[in-house]
Amino acid sequence: MVTPPPGDPLADLLHRSAVGAEASGGFTATAPWVSRGAVAADIKVIAVLRGRAVLSSDGGAPVELEEGDVAVLARRSRLVLHSAPRQGAPREIPPPVGWEGTGGRDGGAAGLPDTVVGGHLRMGPTGREPLLAGLPPLTRVRGAEPGARRIRTVLGLLLDEAAAGEAGAAFATAQYARLLALECLRAAVRGDGLPPGWPRLHADPRLRPAVLLLHGDPGRSWRLEELARAAAMSRTAFAERFRRTGGLTPFAYLRRWRVLVAEHALRTGDTGVGALSARLGYASPGSFSTAFRRATGLSPSGYRRAHAGLPADPGRPGPG
Repeated sequence: MVTPPPGDPLADLLHRSAVGAEASGGFTATAPWVSRGAVAADIKVIAVLRGRAVLSSDGGAPVELEEGDVAVLARRSRLVLHSAPRQGAPREIPPPVGWEGTGGRDGGAAGLPDTVVGGHLRMGPTGREPLLAGLPPLTRVRGAEPGARRIRTVLGLLLDEAAAGEAGAAFATAQYARLLALECLRAAVRGDGLPPGWPRLHADPRLRPAVLLLHGDPGRSWRLEELARAAAMSRTAFAERFRRTGGLTPFAYLRRWRVLVAEHALRTGDTGVGALSARLGYASPGSFSTAFRRATGLSPSGYRRAHAGLPADPGRPGPG
């Protein structure tokens, strides 16, 4: 795995998060139609390549998607997607795996105007909590925005890999998964109504220098005045802005980041608990184990055993 460049906390988090993605499929159908089903993925992505569609999830208000638009849904359990209102009984389209209908990804013949493609992301244990908790339930990305174009492109590449079945497909899919996760996070950060959380914190240019210090040396005993000075703010203003933006205090963030670093190290390497506790600034292996168990419910050795043999990326097929 490529080490993330310095100066990018979000890349650092994604680097340590096992991210898996699949393009579930798509369909081209003439209106009226409806497709509904459960969502088992952490993040669901819907792109309207041609025509229009109306999306609602978990009983929320419907959102109309125009041609080229992309919807990013987080922590949803069920969605309903249907054609723009037209007369007649709608054709029921099951959640697609592969392609449904007579048209292709570039649209069908005249009279088949609606072309929809979907995909989903599964976050590994390191990234699930901090990333998903900071995302809105639904983000609409307008088709003209560069982010929508990039998401559509990555979904198309994932579909190509699934259809072709060529050598190296698992490696390509893992890279596209990270790209899709990054573009979905970027889209959410640019949208309205982003709740306090890690995505919003990592996007704040004023707080970024302090976050970089925490990521660069998580084992150091940082003082509030050092972090505030990096952000060119007073201690009080810095602490308040950090809490309001990230949803937690700077030192709560540091404690959680230490645990995430430890989780990644325990899953992917053989570093001993003593060496890991010293690197992360704990006074003893016992204090590290106590903090780790409090955050994860497992001891460091128990966590390592529980995740032994798991792939670096959760790329196994799954519903959603």
